[in-house]
Amino acid sequence: MTSSYYYINFIRFALLVLVQVLVFNRLNFFGFINPMVYILFLYWYPIKENRVVFIFLGFLLGLSIDFFSDTMALHAASTVTIAYLRPTIMRFVFGVNYEFQSFKLSNTTRVQQITFLTLLIVTHHVMFFTLEIFSLSNLLLILKKVIFTGIATLILCLLFGSLFSVKKE
Repeated sequence: MTSSYYYINFIRFALLVLVQVLVFNRLNFFGFINPMVYILFLYWYPIKENRVVFIFLGFLLGLSIDFFSDTMALHAASTVTIAYLRPTIMRFVFGVNYEFQSFKLSNTTRVQQITFLTLLIVTHHVMFFTLEIFSLSNLLLILKKVIFTGIATLILCLLFGSLFSVKKE
C-alpha cells in the first residue's frame, strides 16, 4: 500500500468526525432523528486490511464521536460491534465473491452495496439505541428511533457516497 492510501483514510476519518460533530449532531429532525454519517468510514474501509487495526479504528472513531457528543461510549460500542460483524455481514450480502482475494466493493452491484450499507446502519443503530435507552420495556421507542434514524442515515450516506465517488471511465 502506498502512503497516499493511508492519507486518504486519515482524511476520511477526520472529515467524517468533523462533519458528524459540527453538522449532524446539531440536526434534530422531528425532535429525535440525528443522522450518523460517520458510519461511512467503516463502509469505505478497505476489505482485506488487518482486522485488528480495523476494529481499533472503529473504536477510535466511536470514541472520537463520544468525546465530542458526551455520549459515554455508546458510539464506541456500536462502531466496534459493526467493525467486528462486518466480515459476517459481507459474507451474507456478497456470498462466495467475498472470499476471493481480488474482491472490491466497487465491483459489486448497486443493490448489494445498498444492502451492505443498510445492514451496517441497522446493526449500529440497534446497538446504539438499545444501549442508550437500556430498557426493553421501551421496545417501540427503540424500533422507532432505529427505523427513522436509519432511513435518514441511509439517505444521507447514499448522497455522500454518490457525491464523493470516483467514477472510472
